Amino acid sequence: MKIRIMNFLGLPILFIIYLIITVLFQSCSKPEDDIDDECDTCATVYKPNIYIHPIEKMQLNVELSFPMGGEIIISIPEYVNGWNFIVDTNGLIDDTYSYLFYESTQPDIWQRTHGWTINASELDLFFRENMTEYGFYGQEINDFTDYWIPRLDEYIFYSIYPQTKRLINDVIELNFSEQPDNLLRLFYVIKGHNQLQDKLIEPTIDNFKREEYFATEWGVIIK
Repeated sequence: MKIRIMNFLGLPILFIIYLIITVLFQSCSKPEDDIDDECDTCATVYKPNIYIHPIEKMQLNVELSFPMGGEIIISIPEYVNGWNFIVDTNGLIDDTYSYLFYESTQPDIWQRTHGWTINASELDLFFRENMTEYGFYGQEINDFTDYWIPRLDEYIFYSIYPQTKRLINDVIELNFSEQPDNLLRLFYVIKGHNQLQDKLIEPTIDNFKREEYFATEWGVIIK
């Protein structure tokens, strides 16, 4: 009788342990039969552009990896076990592309305490000045504003949370066969509001040197 009672009590305990382990080891990889666009614990990074500025024409391999789980969902040129290409000193890739493009989904660990709240009518000026301060230049900024400003028109205000290289590297590693001397990575988490929000803590912006062989990357997470 004691053995039967122990077995009866043990079943729910084992089931509870199983649930705990399942939650703890949950990743943002979706089951194959999941037809939803995103999983519950993921955030999609939209349209990251990677610009490469070598000091001489070079053959490169560039790979992305996701230490916390995740995957590429679209890429141009096509990402097949990495990008393999020749990049010229003017930044042109395989005589065709101005940048490497991808979108990916990975755990949503992005910070939302430091940033700025900007009126929608001032977004173009804000991003041009802010991206310049971070270290972007010329066509890199134009590509951003040309694509995103027309799409940020549903709300009166937008909170802008910058995600810099240290945090990005935790979830999306960017590896070059020949590592740049300087690498700038910046994603913006953007959230729209129709009422003015509490003032955010303004971030400190580190100076980036566009020197020697360098690369820059920007992307957006819409919330």
